[in-house]
Amino acid sequence: MKKLVLPIIALFFFSFSADTNKLTDDERATLIKYLEETRDHMKSVLDGLSEEQLNYKPTEESWSIAECAEHLAISENAFSGLIQKAVAAGPNPTLKDSVKLKDDQLFGIITDRSNKVKTAEPFEPSGKFGSHEDTVKAFMEKRGEHIEYVKTTEDDLRNRFSNDLPFGTVDGFQIVMFAAGHTERHVLQMEEVMKDREFPEYSQE
Repeated sequence: MKKLVLPIIALFFFSFSADTNKLTDDERATLIKYLEETRDHMKSVLDGLSEEQLNYKPTEESWSIAECAEHLAISENAFSGLIQKAVAAGPNPTLKDSVKLKDDQLFGIITDRSNKVKTAEPFEPSGKFGSHEDTVKAFMEKRGEHIEYVKTTEDDLRNRFSNDLPFGTVDGFQIVMFAAGHTERHVLQMEEVMKDREFPEYSQE
């Protein structure tokens, strides 16, 4: 009887522990830092821009700063869905070896502006949020939800996985890291627009 009970107990604890590897304090702090810093960078770049500056395009094919902001608002909502999907799928430790990129590598790739990528049609700016102010508000509210989620979640994000990003398999922690890096990528794009020689001058008022 004892020989039968011991494997059952071991199986119970193995099954239970597979979903109890919560984020460490350092992991939470890292994600919050990236989410807050990239949000604040976006705020500082957008602060004080006129309508003319927000809508300026260096070329016909370029996105304006306002369009970059809308793309970020659309994407932030999509990242929420990716996180929910990964968590809902449950823990899958067999996929750990499928994750090929380290966290800092992933962040570095997504923020590298030398590698240009055309976005999918659903993420193209189209004025869906109305005004620029409403667009930024939508982004900030969703980013706030993501920050609060990271602060409080008991989900084992290191044991949840997704194949919906362009880097193969990533874990739940890296989905959030990607969201932060994606923000930084397009804030850097905004700064590129502002450096254009024809960028409208700031008002002297």
